[in-house]
Amino acid sequence: MALLAENRRARFDYEITNVIEAGIELKGYEVKAVKTGRFELSGSYAVIRHGEVWLMNAKIPPYQAGNTPEDYDPARSRRLLLHQEETKELIGNLQEKGKALVPIEAHLAHGLIKISLGFGRAKKKGDKRESIKKRDLEREAGRKF
Repeated sequence: MALLAENRRARFDYEITNVIEAGIELKGYEVKAVKTGRFELSGSYAVIRHGEVWLMNAKIPPYQAGNTPEDYDPARSRRLLLHQEETKELIGNLQEKGKALVPIEAHLAHGLIKISLGFGRAKKKGDKRESIKKRDLEREAGRKF
C-alpha cells in the first residue's frame, strides 16, 4: 500500500472513529498526476448527494499543463465509489449531529487509487491543546533516549 497523499490536519481537527475505504472516479490525466504524488487532501471533505458520495475541494494539479484540457478545474468534485450498502451505512452514521466525513489519506491498493474516509467529530479548542501537549511530551521522551 503506497501512500499518495495524507490529510494530517484531519486527525488534528477531528476525533476519527471509523475508517472506510472508497475508490475514486478520476480522468486519465488525473490518474497520472496522483500516481506521481500530486494530490492535495488538506481542506477537502466528503458529502452525500442524491445517494452518491462526493469528494469536494481535493486538488489535483495537471500532470502536464500543455496536455490538460483548457477547462480543467483542479478542485472539481469527484465521485467516490462505494457499494450501495456502504453508502446507506454512511448516511445513517452521518445523521448524528456534529459528525462529518473526512478524507484521511489516498493510497494505492493493487494498482487502484483508494481514499480512506473517517467519521469525525470536530474537536474543541481544549481537546486540540491537549493533543499538542501530548505530542510535545512524546517528542521530549524520545529525545531523552
